[in-house]
Amino acid sequence: MHHHAYLWTGPKARFDDEALRRPPHPDPPPAGSRPELIDRYRQVAAEFRTSDLPPLETAYWLVKPRSLVRGTWDEAKEAAAWLGERLAEYTPRFAAEGDRDTARLARLVDAAAERLRAGADVSYGHYLERPSYLTLAVVTCSPNRTLPELACPCA
Repeated sequence: MHHHAYLWTGPKARFDDEALRRPPHPDPPPAGSRPELIDRYRQVAAEFRTSDLPPLETAYWLVKPRSLVRGTWDEAKEAAAWLGERLAEYTPRFAAEGDRDTARLARLVDAAAERLRAGADVSYGHYLERPSYLTLAVVTCSPNRTLPELACPCA
């Protein structure tokens, strides 16, 4: 078992485009569907795997381009340390004062290490200044507990 890290920052409006953050339905819209529905399905089918947008289900990071992997570790403690370093890096930009509490952030890192050791994924999100959003994720791989059929991006 190992862990892959992902980071995304961008406009909150782009993050809110949930259709591009979920995998396309396995069946396309039936013939005769509204043209806008067919067009949207085609867009999602073409862009979901290649888009840098964070997926709604954390495990789906594994189908994204390998270039989006920010780090890989065998040890949960090292992956959680990466999360802690990123949280510290972005803390001054957090929009909410309460999100900047260092004791709270330390608890998040400790909880992440425990979850990763247990084989779970971790995903944190924070509003940043200038309506931007930050997501940090560490996904357990080989296999992923939630979606074991997903292949490792580094294999």
